[in-house]
Amino acid sequence: MDFKILFDKDAISPKFKTGWGFSVFIDGVLFDTGEDGNLLLSNLESEGININSIEKAVISHDHWDHTGGLGPLLELKKDLKVYGCRDFSSQTKNKIKNSGAELIESSSPLQVKPNIYTTGEIFGFYKSMKISEQSLVVKSQKGLVVITGCSHPGAVKIVEQVKKIFVKEDIHLVFGGFHLINKEIREIKLIGQKLKDLAVKYVGPTHCTGYGAQQIFRQIFGNKYISVKVGKTITI
Repeated sequence: MDFKILFDKDAISPKFKTGWGFSVFIDGVLFDTGEDGNLLLSNLESEGININSIEKAVISHDHWDHTGGLGPLLELKKDLKVYGCRDFSSQTKNKIKNSGAELIESSSPLQVKPNIYTTGEIFGFYKSMKISEQSLVVKSQKGLVVITGCSHPGAVKIVEQVKKIFVKEDIHLVFGGFHLINKEIREIKLIGQKLKDLAVKYVGPTHCTGYGAQQIFRQIFGNKYISVKVGKTITI
């Protein structure tokens, strides 16, 4: 199973565009769209991904750096099914509905397609405001792969929720935004160690995690740390 990184702040080569936000493509499912649709579409082309192969889109939460590419994408792919949280703004919901796409809202976990699921809404805070966020969970031969948008509820809380949903499954990899860019070193170390204690085998923190926090995770997980950049394909 291939996980193709389409949007992030760093890239593996100059042929890929970078920006603020996150997006990854897995087996016909696009998770988040980054901040800019033109950059996203350019990276899709560079990766050789035909836009018609995108069957469904899952949006983690209603922030510009995850929904920014949605408009241009919907202009080209009007039959898209978009999975969102119930507390998305009316502006975002109307953008999806008015394009002709189907908006699927749920507070509970959903199966997007065989072996690919949402966690359902998990609540956290951003700038003292309550926010809901959903992550994507993919069943692989090596265990669960958990993909996070920004982890506003906290990466540990997300993993704990995944373990409640998939009680008998091991977690092979957690990657995406961990939102630790402004956190203290002590707190970052505690989060990294807690994820290890929760039997997360591999981690790939990126986007809003922060370079300093990424290095701390690299120290904690050693050769189980995965560098995530635009243009990279993670094969499991």
